[in-house]
Amino acid sequence: MSDEVGAPKKKLVTIYTDGACVGNPGRGGYGAVLMFGQHRRELAGGFLLTTNNRMEIMAAIVALESLKESCQVALYSDSRYVVDTMSLNWAKKWRANGWFRNQKEQAVNFDLWERMLVLCEKHQVEFHWVKGHAGEPENERCDELAVQAANQKDLAVDSGYKPTSSDHKPKPAGGPPQPTLLELETELYNTASGDSRVKVTYEGQPCRKCGTPVVRKAPKRHEPKRGQSYYYEYYFHCPRCATMYMVDEAKVVLPDTAGKESPRLF
Repeated sequence: MSDEVGAPKKKLVTIYTDGACVGNPGRGGYGAVLMFGQHRRELAGGFLLTTNNRMEIMAAIVALESLKESCQVALYSDSRYVVDTMSLNWAKKWRANGWFRNQKEQAVNFDLWERMLVLCEKHQVEFHWVKGHAGEPENERCDELAVQAANQKDLAVDSGYKPTSSDHKPKPAGGPPQPTLLELETELYNTASGDSRVKVTYEGQPCRKCGTPVVRKAPKRHEPKRGQSYYYEYYFHCPRCATMYMVDEAKVVLPDTAGKESPRLF
């Protein structure tokens, strides 16, 4: 969709994304690289029990959520699942059908597709497919970020993941030993029970104190105080114990008063 006549032209941001999963389902990670002018930012994160497809979608979501204003985006992914679902409007059709692909089959990962559609209403996004592991530098970098994130300790809980019969595929032979589903689910339970080592980084993640799913809230907006250098666009709040969690992704750095540096888009 083209910009409205007379409206300011949106800034063009280039984004590369990738997802990874050890076991599928298993420990998962996502990676993203955002580029605008001289600015560059890398994003990565991991989840304890998830799938490769969810990490592919999550990579795009996290990248788009990091943009601080409405932008024109060229998003590159090696996932046909992501590119085709968005480019061919499958997700829109599923949403219009109550998140069913047909009369009997429910769409998979609809919690993430809903978030993606909302972001694509805010930004003008074009999805492009690139061949994975084919020497594209930014795609390779995203793969590195995703794999590193999947192998971190103290991974977050993917509360939207719901195991299906198709998830339980034989694990490939060779390579390092992979955790069993029982081991992952045990660690998942411990995390959801309030393991204080796990950072709260997304809505629905269990509170570190009481295990209740946190909700995203926006603080009351005020004029910046004298000397204030940043503010938070949102935070996570536990409705049960009232614990607040501030996250780096929501932090907005204010431009300096001398105007030496223009505000960043991400």
